[in-house]
Order: sequence, then C-alpha cells, then structure tokens
Amino acid sequence: MKNLKRVIAIVCGGDSSEHDVSLRSAQGIYSFFDKERYDVYIVDVKGQDWNVELHDGTTARIDRNDFSFVEDGEAKRFDYAYITIHGTPGENGIMQGYFDLVRVPYSTSGVLVEAMTFDKFVLNQYLRGYGIAVADSLLIRKGYEELVSDEEIERRIGMPCFVKPAADGSSFGVSKVKEADQLAPAIRKAMMESPEVMVEQFLEGTEITMGIYKTREKAVLLPITEVVTQNEFFDYNAKYNGQVQEITPARISEDTARRVREITSHIYDILHCNGIIRIDYIISPKGKITMLEVNTTPGMTATSFIPQQVKAAGLSMTDVLTEIVENQF
Repeated sequence: MKNLKRVIAIVCGGDSSEHDVSLRSAQGIYSFFDKERYDVYIVDVKGQDWNVELHDGTTARIDRNDFSFVEDGEAKRFDYAYITIHGTPGENGIMQGYFDLVRVPYSTSGVLVEAMTFDKFVLNQYLRGYGIAVADSLLIRKGYEELVSDEEIERRIGMPCFVKPAADGSSFGVSKVKEADQLAPAIRKAMMESPEVMVEQFLEGTEITMGIYKTREKAVLLPITEVVTQNEFFDYNAKYNGQVQEITPARISEDTARRVREITSHIYDILHCNGIIRIDYIISPKGKITMLEVNTTPGMTATSFIPQQVKAAGLSMTDVLTEIVENQF
C-alpha cells in the first residue's frame, strides 16, 4: 500500500560559519517531529552537494530538478521542507526561491522577507518606518570603507558600539568596540563574513528574546526569555558554549511583557511572516523596548530558546511542528 504520510525534509547545513550548528538544530527538529504522522528525513545542503540521510543510515543524492531522491529503488518527492539553515542559503531567501520554483511548501517566510530580515541594516530601516524602535546604525560596504570615517562613526553612533556583518545569519565577525582605534580591525573582521558591515549604537539594558508563530486559527506568543551573560555581549560562546544564563519567563514587569508581546505580534504581521520566528530586544532602564534582530530560522536544539519557551508555555514541540506544517496545506 502506498505510504500516505507526508514526506518531510529537514533542510540543514548551508554555506555559512554556522553549518555545524544547523546540523545540531536539524537533529533537534528530527527528534521533535511526529514520526507516526510524517516520514521525516534530514537533508544536508552544502554548495551544490545536497544529500538526504536515508532510514538505513546511508545517504542519497537529492535531484534538485524536483527535490526528490531514490530510496530502495523508489523515487520519493518531498511534500514539505522545514528549513533550519542558519545563514546562506536558507536564511536569506535563496532556498525559499528554489522551493517556490519546484512548488514545495516550506516552514519560513517568503523570499522578500527572508532577504530583508537577513540584512540587519535594511530590516532596521524598514521597520523604523512602521514606528518600531531600533538602534541607530551606519552601513559600510567593502571597497567603500573610506566613505564612512572613524570620526563620523564616533559622532553619529558613539562609543562603545557594535561592529557586525550586516548580511549574515551567524554570531561570527561581531565586535564590541570601545575606542575609535579598534574600528578598522573590527570592520575587517566583520567583512570576512559579509561584504556589508553595520556599525550599531550600543544600548544599555536587559536583553530579552521572544518566539512567536501564527496559523490560520491562532497566534501563539511564547514566554519571554531574559538573556544574561558575563561576556561583553551575547557572542558565539554565550550562544553555543553555555556562557550565558537564560531565564524564562524574563524578570520584567507584566506591563513591559505585554508591550513586548504587542510589538512582537505587530512585527510578525508587518513582515507577513510564516512559521516560528524569534525576535531579540533590549529593554532600557527607563523601559524603552528596542528591537535588535528578527531570527526567521531560530536554533532548535533541545536547549535553544524556542524549545525552552515552548516547554515553559506547557506546549509540546511535536504539536507545534505539526501545527506549522499543517498550516501550509
């Protein structure tokens, strides 16, 4: 009898510095999926080398003409793609464009939204037009560094400031700069990850992050997590090597939490997002809420923010993933 289960691809890997982190997210998502309901496979994408992990432990090449593969002599075509690539090509619209072409529904937002949220500078300018508070920033392009002087950065942005890749999904290449003579090496470091670099105002306050997803039937706003690190900022080691304290729910007032929920829901609707996203904020000592970043393919290991928040909400990751998949059909 023909298998009536939907065939799901968890698409991971990618071409950024966070390739291996993405593989860990894929393992997390695989563990959460309802295997009774879905036939689930992990697809590792790196450049033009796309392979699917078969149930017998071997791998097979993906036919990119229609996103299919062969298992036990039978051709199988995926019904749905759950994208968990951090960085290019899964977080910047490229993979989404491919899936649009081969007509496979997927878990993230569409091409434009992914491209825009991937470019932090562009996203900030866009959301600023809708009244969302964002940090002041300047953009520096590779080959045109001389157009923005250290003096202008000091005058416009102030010290300390953050220098980060503008168009990159990773935590690599980010520096906290305290003196003007640190700007040039920080910019060179960021340009190793992205040809566009954003110099962003430093904001003092409490860092929080919040997950959200919406379906045709409902909006699910997850509990807010407070992020506390002894590092200079929430860098790679804080994010992935445990050098951070994550407190869910965050130690903020109910009024502040309500405002964060409202802003998060508003941003989701402004961008017309799809699937689970996570938005990071800084809350100033006076209570101003400033958006830092929109993560459209958030980490999904068992200890990542989203699974933590889902658990704190009394929900099941298995049920959440089922709701997100079925919302596309």
